[in-house]
Amino acid sequence: MPMMPAGAAVPGLDTIDRSILRALQRDGRLTNVQLARQIGLSPSPCLRRVKSLEERGYISGYAAQLDPARLGRGLQVVVMVSLVDQRQETLAAFEKAVLALDDVTRCALVAGDADYLLTVNVRDLDSYHRVYTGRLGELPGVVSMRSLVTMKSVKDTRSLPV
Repeated sequence: MPMMPAGAAVPGLDTIDRSILRALQRDGRLTNVQLARQIGLSPSPCLRRVKSLEERGYISGYAAQLDPARLGRGLQVVVMVSLVDQRQETLAAFEKAVLALDDVTRCALVAGDADYLLTVNVRDLDSYHRVYTGRLGELPGVVSMRSLVTMKSVKDTRSLPV
């Protein structure tokens, strides 16, 4: 699939829809009146547009961005996990077990040198060691793990160009 340049038209979205999405990505707490004012619509049509974007799946939810360090989870580790095989039952057992781990904040099936990439947020290296040996190492089907400790976050966004 070819890459779409930033600002390129997205099928199914007009200029106003894209303006709404950009504004809500910057600040999901905008009231409908504030949003309408920013994009140059009156509140009723703005609300209809937002509801339509939600119903069509362009907006999948709203969430607060929390500061991991303030919550005692300032160490972020990316873990490359390789499984013993890629059979459906192996993948399913691994994924089910990962869903039960609160320290794992992201899990993605990937192609390449590993089968999965996990993001783990913990207090410190001692905490990570306990998670690594007591939980991650016990996940079904795991044959190897490589840890990458995040030293500095240069860019961390969920915003998409629209």
